[in-house]
Amino acid sequence: MFQVQLLLSLLTLSFTTQSYTYTSQLSILQSNPNPLSISVTKFGAAGDGIHYDTVPIQKAINACSAAVSKHRRQCHVIFPPGNYLTATVFLKSGVVLDIHKKATILGGPKLEDYPKEQSKWYVVLAEDAADVGITGGGEINGQGLKFVQRFDKKKNVMVSWNHTGACLGDECRPRLVGFIGCRNIEISDVRLIEPAYWCLHLVRSDNTSISDVTIYGDFNSPNNDGIDIEDSNNTVITRCNINTGDDAICPKSSTGPVHNLTATNCWIRTKSSAIKLGSASFYTFKNFLFDNITIFESHRGLALQIRDGGNVSDITFSNINISTRYYHPSWWGRAEPIYVTTCPRDATSKAGSISNLLFVNITSTSENGIFLSGSGGGVLSNLKFINMNLTYKRWTKYPDGWVDYRPGCQELVKHQTAGVMMEHIDGLVFENVVMKWSNDESMRWNNPLDFRPSTVNNISMLNFYSRSYQQ
Repeated sequence: MFQVQLLLSLLTLSFTTQSYTYTSQLSILQSNPNPLSISVTKFGAAGDGIHYDTVPIQKAINACSAAVSKHRRQCHVIFPPGNYLTATVFLKSGVVLDIHKKATILGGPKLEDYPKEQSKWYVVLAEDAADVGITGGGEINGQGLKFVQRFDKKKNVMVSWNHTGACLGDECRPRLVGFIGCRNIEISDVRLIEPAYWCLHLVRSDNTSISDVTIYGDFNSPNNDGIDIEDSNNTVITRCNINTGDDAICPKSSTGPVHNLTATNCWIRTKSSAIKLGSASFYTFKNFLFDNITIFESHRGLALQIRDGGNVSDITFSNINISTRYYHPSWWGRAEPIYVTTCPRDATSKAGSISNLLFVNITSTSENGIFLSGSGGGVLSNLKFINMNLTYKRWTKYPDGWVDYRPGCQELVKHQTAGVMMEHIDGLVFENVVMKWSNDESMRWNNPLDFRPSTVNNISMLNFYSRSYQQ
């Protein structure tokens, strides 16, 4: 047993070292302890939350950018206490937004507050910039509830701008903060509150540090993801608190791979997946470490949702405490603490592969079991579950007995609850696994492992226990 623990410790250390190496050099942001500073009030910002401060804020950013070019030093744009209503502002290289702990940047709720291109609908946006950041203890608030057309206890109906012709569908809402094509990003000690759509979005960016960030989104608002890491590499997330309606930490590969992501010491609550790879998954996901994370009353815990042919490998989940429960089935998720799936999104897609996943020191209390599902064109291989303590009980009144393949694939399928449901797997290790089941007979707990031998091969089990318990 000692040898197993030592090996796992070395594995975890290896992942940690590898991921942090790429994000340890933030050139301007950390090289000069005495940055320049310019206050938005110098350019006439009112900070009353009523009048738009967009022009003064942008002038301060531009002045800071000029100072960076002249002095080769970082420059902070200071937001003193107050509420600063704004349309989109554009962050530039070497500039850091420094938001006082009693200051709030308020995103405008009108279509005309945002650029013509939907891809640039953010309250704060940096494009092709280097050595940029946000800090100061204050808040950026997207006023997301102003986009709700009808409040609903199941899922809010959001205002859509598609009737203007600006876009199609029901996702016509601005994101909160975006970094597109950037490098050397540091976001720390800031609150990102009530996004109308995604909250913090990294796109084709490299070397990002996100620490001590609080994210809050309305629990009934769809698509208000916490952190989306899209086509971006070398990202470290630590000590973050994410409480939102949709996916909390969500790597996506739309136009390129996602490599070297580390997330540690975070607390998460969500009505969708706490950690989700995909569902945009056209390219590789590789070298991820998720460690020391608490997932509280979420709809789904650790999830891989590969639908577009991308390949996933070398992912470690360690020291994670999970509680998952049912919510209304209009939300993706069926209370699975762990969900690993690959299948074609539709007839034009192909299944990707998932291999070399390690789950170690995982504790969960959930209303449903683990779901591991490859497909005919993409099997799961070399999955290891070591030191698992799994408790199954019911405490909500939502119906059970469903397997959730969404998006695409088979959608929702009736299936009896099992401790682990498996299909299309080659290479699976269970070691030191304890399943504890509520002894309430009405819950129909009676199947620790559910699989067809024709689709699941090479299973190894050592110290596997399943038993009922008295609540």
